[in-house]
Amino acid sequence: MRSIWNGAISFGLVSIPIKVVNATESHSISFRQVHLDDGGRIRYRKFCELEDREVTTGEIGKAYEDADGTLIPITDEELSALPIPTARTIEIVAFVPAERIDPLQMDTAYYLAANGVPATKPYVLLREALKRSQKVAVAKFALRGRERLGMLRVVDDVIAMHGLLWPDEIRSTEEVAPDASVTVRDKELDLADALMDTLGEVELTELHDDYREAVEELVAAKASGELPAAPPAGERAGGKVLDLMAALEKSVRAAKVSRGEETGEEAGARTGESAEVTPLPSRRSARTAPKEVGGKKSTSTARKTAAKKTVAKSTAKSTGQAAGKATATKSTAKKTAAKKTTAKKATGKKTAAKKATPRGRASA
Repeated sequence: MRSIWNGAISFGLVSIPIKVVNATESHSISFRQVHLDDGGRIRYRKFCELEDREVTTGEIGKAYEDADGTLIPITDEELSALPIPTARTIEIVAFVPAERIDPLQMDTAYYLAANGVPATKPYVLLREALKRSQKVAVAKFALRGRERLGMLRVVDDVIAMHGLLWPDEIRSTEEVAPDASVTVRDKELDLADALMDTLGEVELTELHDDYREAVEELVAAKASGELPAAPPAGERAGGKVLDLMAALEKSVRAAKVSRGEETGEEAGARTGESAEVTPLPSRRSARTAPKEVGGKKSTSTARKTAAKKTVAKSTAKSTGQAAGKATATKSTAKKTAAKKTTAKKATGKKTAAKKATPRGRASA
C-alpha cells in the first residue's frame, strides 16, 4: 500500500515515525460522460474568465473569495509557513473510552505503519498500551491543508486512525426529531424486541453489494452483445404503516420463516391466522370459454351448465338431509295446507260452472 503522508506520532516525549496509508478502498463502479449522438467522451477543461482560454495545472493557484466577491490570492508557501504544530505530527492529546466518541464524528480511516526499524519498539509499546487500557487516543493532525481531529485504536496488530469531524461540524437534531407527544405502548415494544431477537446477528463479511453485482452483469451482457435480463418484479419497501401492531407481528413471522424456525402454516396457526397462499392458475382454467354462435351454447358451455345444476341438486339434497325434525314437520304442514286450499278453489270453480250453464241455455 502506498503511503499518503509521512510523519510521527507524538506520545508525550516519545516520537514514533509512521507512514499513513488508506485503510479503505471504494469498489463502486464509475461511469464516463459521453455524447449521446456519437458516443464521444465528454471532458472538462479549465478556462480563464478574463483571457477566455484553457489553462494548464501549473497556471492554477488558490484564492479566498470574500463576501463581496473579491478574490484574495493565497500561495502554498504562505500556508506552509503558518505555525501549525501538527504539520507533520499526530499529536495525542488524551486517552478516553471508545464510547465517548460519537460515530457521527467518524470520517476516513487510515492505517498507521511504523516507518523503519527504530520505530518498531515504540510503535508496539503504544499498541499494547491501547489494548490493555481498552481506551482510544484522541489526537490532532494536519492533512491536505487543514488541521484535523483523529482517533487512534488497535485493529488486529495495527494502529488505525479515524479522522473525526470537529464537534461544531455536527448539525443539531432539533429540527429532525419526531413529535415528542407520540407514545409507544409496551406491547409494541415487546413485539419490536421479539423482531430484533428473531433477526439476531449477522456476520458483516457475509454482506455484499447487490447493486454493484447487478451493474457488473449489465455491463458484461451489453459488452457481449446480449440483451440485459429483465429485473424481477418485487415489492417496494416503504409506504404508510396503517397498523403498526399488524406490521410488527407480520415482520416477526416473516423473520422466523426466513430463518427456518417456522413454516408459513405454523406461523399462521400460532397467531390464529391462515397462511397466505396464492394458487397458480391451471391450464384448463386459464383457457377462455368458447363464445356463443348462432344463439346456441357450445358443448363445453352446456356441459359446464349441467355440471353446475348437478352440484346445486346435490347441495340441496345434502342440506335437506341435514335439516332437523322440526323443519320437516313444518314443511309437511305447509304442503297439507296448500293442498286443502287448492281443493277448495277447485270445488268453488265447479259450482260456479254448473250455475252458469242453465243461464246460457235459457238465453239461447
